Amino acid sequence: MKTELDSLATALYVKTDDLLKESPQWAPWRPAVGIAPRLSDAELVTLAMMQAMLGFTSEARWLRHARAHLRHLFPCLPQQPGYNKRLRKAADLIRRLTRTLARDTTLWTDDVWVVDSTPVECGRSRETVKRSDLADWAQYGYCASHSRYFWGLRLHLVCTLHGLPIAFALTGAKADERETLLDLLAVEPQLTDERPGQTVIGDKNYFGRDFEQQLTHLGIRLRPTRKSEAERPGSHLFKPLRQVIESVNETFKGQLDLERHRGRTPGGVVVRILQRILALTAAIWHNDHTGQTTRRALTAYDH
Repeated sequence: MKTELDSLATALYVKTDDLLKESPQWAPWRPAVGIAPRLSDAELVTLAMMQAMLGFTSEARWLRHARAHLRHLFPCLPQQPGYNKRLRKAADLIRRLTRTLARDTTLWTDDVWVVDSTPVECGRSRETVKRSDLADWAQYGYCASHSRYFWGLRLHLVCTLHGLPIAFALTGAKADERETLLDLLAVEPQLTDERPGQTVIGDKNYFGRDFEQQLTHLGIRLRPTRKSEAERPGSHLFKPLRQVIESVNETFKGQLDLERHRGRTPGGVVVRILQRILALTAAIWHNDHTGQTTRRALTAYDH
């Protein structure tokens, strides 16, 4: 599958390079005076995407692999400390690029979204919890789907029925899913302004009269209903679609190693999660432009 991955890497590099030429303010800040890095920002982002795609959770191991097998794509590679520092500084660029890729697909205008959250574990031992730099952010929470408690964060994700990420947020494990969704939509009002009559499919945690009224005010219809509520027309058609978000979450955990991110600081965790969201978005974007199926978007790039 080397050819497909090389093709994706090349396409992402060209797209990123063009975007940085059009919007140089997106590039991470660096002093005007000094030695320019030999690895460009476009190459850095492409390298980060490939790390997530190929399942390397250790940056040191990834750079050793890249030096041995990817010299044809990246002739100049940094040392691990430099790669880590530049990657954290490039978090905003990765976020902006992810949105640009998503908007550049035919799936961006889908009129049905699915929403859910999934745990992002950050530590297990009590000593880790006490000493971690994430202590002011991470919390103890409960994962109902796996019937276990965990210490860490939650990734809240809104995506299309084909798995394309539309919006996302990282919060403490106890954050209310309904409030997080409303906050996501409030931060980016254009998401709802561009889509009057959008349908959102959520699980039983997305409920409540006030919550639904706020969504209705934004022009969003919530589906399906809880068992205790009156059945809405067509609800039986939406219930099976909730499995889409479970499939996306499983992709993050199984193929993109979401819970093995190895982040130890807020900035480190954020950029590692962004790497994985970029990898999924880039695969869907590339498949969409090359006419390939968007289902199981990462399968063609597995190593």
